[in-house]
Amino acid sequence: MSAPAPGAPAALAELLLSRIREVPDHPQPGVRFKDITPLLADPAAFTALTDALAAFCSEHGATKVVGLEARGFILAAPVAVRAGVGFVPVRKAGKLPGATLSQSYELEYGSAEMEIHAEDLAAGDRVLVIDDVLATGGTAEAALRLIRRSGARVAGLAVLMELGFLPGRERVLPALDGAPYQALLTV
Repeated sequence: MSAPAPGAPAALAELLLSRIREVPDHPQPGVRFKDITPLLADPAAFTALTDALAAFCSEHGATKVVGLEARGFILAAPVAVRAGVGFVPVRKAGKLPGATLSQSYELEYGSAEMEIHAEDLAAGDRVLVIDDVLATGGTAEAALRLIRRSGARVAGLAVLMELGFLPGRERVLPALDGAPYQALLTV
């Protein structure tokens, strides 16, 4: 069952949960996919989510927001606008033109690579990473490494949902190295 993450306001969690659809057997049998498109289609729910993430961004002094491909883009861009900070996309390898920094990471069956434009982050930046779901933590951990390699500092990690039955939290907390973590929902 889904529940608000510790510290998340119950009314916000209830609103968000009411707009997340569970799709059985997608993308494969046995998986219960959490579809956030109904939440995005509801202006009140999407605004409440954006406001909560923007408050976390401001509270921790972020100067830039990084959104992870692909649904992290959808959440992070309006957060950056609301918080008055820059937005930087982290893309799959080969998608960005120009000079990039890349970071490889391990998946359940293989590996992948993500990239960021080399000039989009600077030594004085404090960067908040935003994504829709924290599952195994591999993508978030790689993004944290990439930010540090750019010379910027990590301001934190915020996600809409944490899949509590997977080890993502145990993987990212050490990688955060004391920076704050926020999951609005634990499912």
